[in-house]
Amino acid sequence: MSIALALALFFPVRQLIWVMSVRREQRKTGKLPAEETMLTLKRRASFTSGLLCLVFSATYGGVIFSGNL
Repeated sequence: MSIALALALFFPVRQLIWVMSVRREQRKTGKLPAEETMLTLKRRASFTSGLLCLVFSATYGGVIFSGNL
């Protein structure tokens, strides 16, 4: 159950983190980042999103299935 929830959340969360990172970089430099910078930001967003979604889904599943609300 936790893996399915983590996978369902992964792609939208990764996209959100990536867009926020690109916009922050754009504010810093005043222009759109280079293609290799955008790929680096996408990799970082993927890693962060994976950890965040896995922890959230495991916690959510533990609370829901243990009956402790």
